[in-house]
Amino acid sequence: MPNGIIVIDKPTDWTSMDVCAKLRGILHEKRVGHAGTLDPMATGVLPVFIGRATRAVEFADKGDKEYVAGLKLGIITNTQDTSGEVLEQHPVCVTAQQLESVLDQFRGDILQIPPMYSAIKINGKKLYELARKGREVERPARPVTIHALTLEEQTAPDEFVLRVRCSKGTYVRTLCHDIGQVLGCGGCMSRLRRTMAAGFTLEQAVTLEQIQAAADPAALLLGTDRLFAHLPALTLSEEPERKLRNGMTLVMPSVAPGEYRAYGQDGAFLALCRSEGGKLTTIKSFFNV
Repeated sequence: MPNGIIVIDKPTDWTSMDVCAKLRGILHEKRVGHAGTLDPMATGVLPVFIGRATRAVEFADKGDKEYVAGLKLGIITNTQDTSGEVLEQHPVCVTAQQLESVLDQFRGDILQIPPMYSAIKINGKKLYELARKGREVERPARPVTIHALTLEEQTAPDEFVLRVRCSKGTYVRTLCHDIGQVLGCGGCMSRLRRTMAAGFTLEQAVTLEQIQAAADPAALLLGTDRLFAHLPALTLSEEPERKLRNGMTLVMPSVAPGEYRAYGQDGAFLALCRSEGGKLTTIKSFFNV
């Protein structure tokens, strides 16, 4: 059965779950999950985990992400992007220099009020379900980090392109809305393309058409260990490998404290492990059983 990660260049108008459903059919594998939901209007990097690799999804959504976003000034919508209902329109007289002058307010650690059209739950109800009923509820501001925010180009008198590298939980459309508020003319997101997620980039991504056309779609899968490529590798000898496969703690005083990718004698990726106090324990196993 196929096991591994496939980085999809998600097309517009598809939900992340649509992509997973399509891959279930192509790969004939029920265990399919994705990391980092992309809205239907967004495109770009969507890491999808197949087979036993789905055990790694919980580790994939914690890292930073990078986006290229369109900022449309002069329009405020109920979804904070151009797919929503227009609530306000204002004249725009903003230069690239003026936009650049306010961006520093949004770099670093900031607070964001999540949009009503989001999957965040308040009192057990998803915000977008309330929004569709015409209700708006108070949302507490949440801390996020904007690691990098640059103005890439101006494409029209009221349209700009921004590149954003941010922490988990950041809403780029809210960032566009908030920038518009500071500029005094309002704004929303006109397009969004994710260029990096979970350490994977567009250069590693394939389209659904490429997968369908492939003689062996499973050959396009990356190893599950690619998600943990930033960690050091540890190859176990025969007896420690046997113990790890049986769920035992390994006594390995020579291994420095920290997290490791553990491999077997045949090079197979076995587990994500942690070394502490001279003992190696399994955080999550990935070998076939």
